[in-house]
Amino acid sequence: MPLHPLAEIFGYPFDNLTAEASRFRKNRLCPFGNKVPNCTKDKANSPLGVCSIWNGEDAVITCPIRFRENWIIAEDAADFFFSGEFQWTTLTEVRLVDKNRKSAGNIDVVLVSYDNKGRIVDFGALEVQAVYISGNIRNPFEHYMKNPITHVNMDWTKRPNYPRPDYLSSSRKRLAPQLIYKGGILKTWGKKIAVALNKGFYETLPRLNAVPKADADVAWLVYDLKPDEATGL
Repeated sequence: MPLHPLAEIFGYPFDNLTAEASRFRKNRLCPFGNKVPNCTKDKANSPLGVCSIWNGEDAVITCPIRFRENWIIAEDAADFFFSGEFQWTTLTEVRLVDKNRKSAGNIDVVLVSYDNKGRIVDFGALEVQAVYISGNIRNPFEHYMKNPITHVNMDWTKRPNYPRPDYLSSSRKRLAPQLIYKGGILKTWGKKIAVALNKGFYETLPRLNAVPKADADVAWLVYDLKPDEATGL
């Protein structure tokens, strides 16, 4: 297990020192479909390019954009929302309003199905829930970025405010309110919601009763970070 909290930096494992990984770090690029080519997490002019951190031997996703790899989350959500033969597309950061026209926040991704004439047939909402961090992740990140080759195996274990995933705050302050407020509006409309989250986070939630897909209002799309056996990335 690494002696520091950094699992992925600007889209690549911390110990990937290839020319491609170095190019992404040098230019602060995001490989996972951010709204602009660069990472914009925390600060646009000094982005916190940490996609995931270590929790023991498991990598925990801490950036919501990280879930967009190959857009698997959209494909899985579409399979839950829509039935039969259909075409679909996505809209990101869609404003949601309540019956009083007050903002209820943004939906991370709205999936829309349409017929062969381009008419909208159905839609569903996909919420992406990364994990909050307790402690200070910027300090080890900036230290690593000064010289990744030298600092790839840095020992951060004795430093104060060692960063760790904060599952409790992630569920109480973010996930639960989102589901209650946004989910309530979508339920009124008769529309479904899917939640994409990390396996480690899902396992900390209260046990949920499973129902057949056709009867479900909510789908939990649970993902884990594992290296590609062919490339090791």
